[in-house]
Amino acid sequence: MHPDSTPPDSDALGRTTPTPPVDINAALNAEIERALGGMNAQEILDATNTPRPAARTAGTNPIRRTSGGRQLRTGQVMDVRGKDVFVEFGPKSHGICPITHFETPPTAGEKLEFIVERLDPFEGVLILAREGMITKAQWGDLKVGQVVEARCVGMNVGGLDMEVAHHHAFMPAAQVDLRHVEDISVFLGQKMECEIIELRRNRERMLLSRRRVLEKERTEKRNVLLGEIEVGSQRTATIVSLQPFGAFADIGGVDGLIPMGELAHGMLQQASDAVSVGDVVEVRVIRVDLTGVPPRITLSRRRLMADPVAELVNGLEVGATISGVVRRLMEFGAFVEIAPGIEGLVHISEISHDRVFSTDKALKIGEEVQAKILALDLPKRRISLSIKALKDAPVRQESGGRDGGRSGGRDRGEAIQPREADPSMRKLLSRFGGTDKNLKGGLS
Repeated sequence: MHPDSTPPDSDALGRTTPTPPVDINAALNAEIERALGGMNAQEILDATNTPRPAARTAGTNPIRRTSGGRQLRTGQVMDVRGKDVFVEFGPKSHGICPITHFETPPTAGEKLEFIVERLDPFEGVLILAREGMITKAQWGDLKVGQVVEARCVGMNVGGLDMEVAHHHAFMPAAQVDLRHVEDISVFLGQKMECEIIELRRNRERMLLSRRRVLEKERTEKRNVLLGEIEVGSQRTATIVSLQPFGAFADIGGVDGLIPMGELAHGMLQQASDAVSVGDVVEVRVIRVDLTGVPPRITLSRRRLMADPVAELVNGLEVGATISGVVRRLMEFGAFVEIAPGIEGLVHISEISHDRVFSTDKALKIGEEVQAKILALDLPKRRISLSIKALKDAPVRQESGGRDGGRSGGRDRGEAIQPREADPSMRKLLSRFGGTDKNLKGGLS
C-alpha cells in the first residue's frame, strides 16, 4: 500500500473501495493561503519594514498606491550624497532615490512623495523614484505626462515606432526633435527620454514626444544662461539655420544671430559659404538685449578666427605681381581671389588698354589672371589690382589729317608750309580786310 494512501473502506458485501490519494501540494497551498489571510508578498514586505502602531490616528500617513498598484509614500529627506538622496519613512524604513529624479536638489528635512520601486535585499533599503520622472516603466503605472525611457524599434513616413514596457508606442516626426530632422532613421535602435502625450490602454495606443522633454531641458538651460551671459564672453554654439542675412546658432538654450559679416573674414555670397547646419563653432558675444521677447543676442565667429588678410598683406607691397582667380563680375569691375577668402578689385578701367564696355566680355568666372597691386588699404581691407598694367600698350598709327590722308602720312610734328595765294585766296583776303591776320576758321 502506498504510504500516502488511506485505509480502504468496506461495503456490505465485504468488498473494499480504495480511497484516492491526497494532493499534498494543493493542501499545502491552501494552508499557506489561510495563513496569509489574503495578503500578497508585497504587503507582507510592507508590514515587515513599516512600523505598525496599534491604531492609526488622523495624523498618521497611510500608504497610498499609484494607479498601477505601486506604493506612493511620503518620506523625509535626510541627506544628499553624490548622486543619491537618502529618505526616511520611519525609524526602521529607509530608501534611496536618484538625484536625477529631482528638478532641483532637495534639502535635508524636506518631505516629499516617492514611489517604492523595490526592496534591495542586500542593503535592506527601498529603491525609490519620483512621479513623472524616468523609471522602469510598468504598463499599469503609465500615465499621460510621465517621462519614460523608450527604445526606437522602427520607423515609417510619419514618425518612429517605439517600445515602452514591452508595449508598442508611436512618436510623430514632429515630436522627435526641437527642429526638423531630415532623416529620422538616425534614431533607430536608440534609447531616449520621452513624455507620454496620449495613452489609451483599451486600444493599446500610446503616443510619445521627445520634443517636450528637450523643451523642458532647454528652458532650464535658457534661464541659467540669461543670468550669466555677458558681452565679450566666448561660447560654443551649434548652427541651427541659415538665412540670407546670416546664421542662427544655439549657444545652450538660446539662439543668437551671427550676421553675414561676422561669419568669416572676407566677403561672402551666402552663409553656406562659411558654415553648415549642425556645425559646432566657437563664437564671441558682441551684443545682448534682454528687453525683447525673445532676447536678442548677436554673436561673432569672425573675431575668434585668424585674419588671413592680415597674415597675407605682411608679404604684399604696392607694385607686386600676384596670381588670382576671377570669382565675381560686376558692372564696375571684377573681384579676383588672390588667397582663400581674400579678394582684390580690378576696376573695369584696369582690365584692358582697350575700352571695355562689359566685364563679362573681357573676363570669365574661374579664369586665372595675373595682376599688379595698385593700392593696399588695410583699415578698409581693400586691395586694388590692375590687369592691364602688366601688358604693353598697343602702338597706335596716326590717321591722316583733315585732307583725308592727302598729306602723304605727314607727322604731326612736321611744319606745315603755307601755300601760295591763288585767285580764290586773294579774293577772300580782300573781302576780310585784305590781310590773312583777320582770317580765322582753320582754312587750309
